[in-house]
Amino acid sequence: MANSKLKALILGKSGQLAQALIANKPTHIECVALGHRDINLAVIDEIESAIATHKADLIINTAAYTQVDLAESEPSLAFEINELAVKNIAVAARNRDIRLIHLSTDYVFDGKQSTPYTISDSPHPINVYGTSKLAGEKTLRQCMPVGSTIVRTSSVYSQYGNNFVKTMLRLMREKPEIKVISDQISSPTSAKELALFIWVLTEQESLSPLYHWCDSGKTSWYQFAVTIQQLALKYGKLETEIPIIPISSREYGAAAIRPTFSQLDISQSQALLQAKLWQENLESLIKLAKFTR
Repeated sequence: MANSKLKALILGKSGQLAQALIANKPTHIECVALGHRDINLAVIDEIESAIATHKADLIINTAAYTQVDLAESEPSLAFEINELAVKNIAVAARNRDIRLIHLSTDYVFDGKQSTPYTISDSPHPINVYGTSKLAGEKTLRQCMPVGSTIVRTSSVYSQYGNNFVKTMLRLMREKPEIKVISDQISSPTSAKELALFIWVLTEQESLSPLYHWCDSGKTSWYQFAVTIQQLALKYGKLETEIPIIPISSREYGAAAIRPTFSQLDISQSQALLQAKLWQENLESLIKLAKFTR
């Protein structure tokens, strides 16, 4: 979609990916970002009206219910946002004949593999959040089999919003020690690099229905936290080192079960953009970023 005047409508403007998309957009793209106070995704007419008003050529849907544990006790809300709203967005995009890029998650998988999940592997979610996101994928394909693309990603982090890196930095400043899960393996994802990948997708004349994107490499939450602390100390973002204690998922006792291994295979996507190692992306963020609330 090489277009000198491409106009992108980004849904979910308060989220970290939406902010990263805006911060890293190419100069030839115009962005309008809308949040839940600006648009009701339960109403198709509102979505179509927004497309018309802003003369959008493309929708990037980053809006999602992402509270993995809370979803176990309020599944109806998770499905309302992650499935029903996606259906409405897809119908509106189809009716207006514009392309749609939709974000999904590694949590559509059960974690029983020992090799990275490819786009051809069958999803099998094990919690409400993952189930609701998979339902959104399915309804998108049903409502908009042509012109829509799903990008699955994992453990997104940035200087924006709420994410593991910011939480760890806060706890490392506030607590004498922290305990972090060591038996869940995935790939962290720089929101900046994910945004750059999405912008690369917008430049393609044709897209596959599904892509996987994350940083290169894999790690546990525990090792991720250890690396965050090392880099934060190195670049003066922390003053004092504290003990980081590895614990099991069972010891942590979260409401939602999570996959023990959910690394995504990104070989297909790397034909479009070369992924950097998660350690490299994390170091760039901690070195340069001013962390916002």
